[in-house]
Amino acid sequence: MAGLRRRQWRASVTCVLAGALVALAGACGVVTTEEDRRAAEELADKHFPGQIKAIGARTLFPGTGGSEVTFAVADDRDAVVRLRINADKGTCDGKECAGALTEAVARGRADAAAFRTLRDAFDACGYEVIALGPTGTPPYVVAELTNATVQRVLADIGGCVQRWVTASGAGSPLAKAKASYVNVVSPAVAGKRDRGKDSWPTMMRLTRSDLLASLTKHAYHSASYDIADGRVDTAGSARVVRPFKESQAFGKTVQDAVREELRATYPNVVMSTYQWVWRLEPGRIDRQTGYLLFCPEPGERGRCVNSDDAVLVTTDERGNPVGKIRVVHDVRDGRGALRLPPY
Repeated sequence: MAGLRRRQWRASVTCVLAGALVALAGACGVVTTEEDRRAAEELADKHFPGQIKAIGARTLFPGTGGSEVTFAVADDRDAVVRLRINADKGTCDGKECAGALTEAVARGRADAAAFRTLRDAFDACGYEVIALGPTGTPPYVVAELTNATVQRVLADIGGCVQRWVTASGAGSPLAKAKASYVNVVSPAVAGKRDRGKDSWPTMMRLTRSDLLASLTKHAYHSASYDIADGRVDTAGSARVVRPFKESQAFGKTVQDAVREELRATYPNVVMSTYQWVWRLEPGRIDRQTGYLLFCPEPGERGRCVNSDDAVLVTTDERGNPVGKIRVVHDVRDGRGALRLPPY
């Protein structure tokens, strides 16, 4: 790590000579992303010669300092290795760098292998995985959900999840999980997504924040599948995930409507702004059911906090109630945790 020590000395001198400027940046000893990348490349050449190649870097300043350097893996087109390195301190994620890089390479290869298990399971039942959450799950797939297709599509995707669980093995974290989730985006949204470059490693291309942003700036559906002893309830259930402004508008519509209805019984009712998960009614994408919390009387500063009363309500796509509401009392246990009945 002689190169790192030389950069530490240069950074110290620079800090003394330009203290005022560095103070504006946040602290002395901050080196550039370019220097962090060079240090990471030195490590790679020493410990994994010819096996990994740096393809990008981004600064972590002012959060933790240092940079995250990204590597492609020579013999694995899907794998990406991410190393958080601070050349100024000579550490990687606060640890000794050689060991941290070895762990990062092993993690990158393992994540790529897990992705291939997922991809192959979904490919086999006709659904391409077009994106992944930042940690590698949940997968995003493409389908048009309508009242006529929603039950069939959810069941088809549930079959994919069962293939995925089975292929992952009985001892895998997925098989031991209580549920699995799959995000479903419409073909129109998927067609306009930011696809990135084909030359990038698959796990880099599919987990990018700009890709996820291009998919989630529109409403999409999150499908949930219960898992018990490695067996998946393939029928599943789904909910709508809306962008922030749409979610706020939906919440206000349903809260205002329910408040007016409750005033016949509770003239001073106050609605909680807490929004419980709304689930699609079976076979419908234009009907969803969820809970709202309320207080029969206003609490401190006129607000509703730690309510013990709730309303179960079904709405249309905009949040207008459809049918009768049902009031449920005593929805918290002795410790104050919510215990809403299933629906």
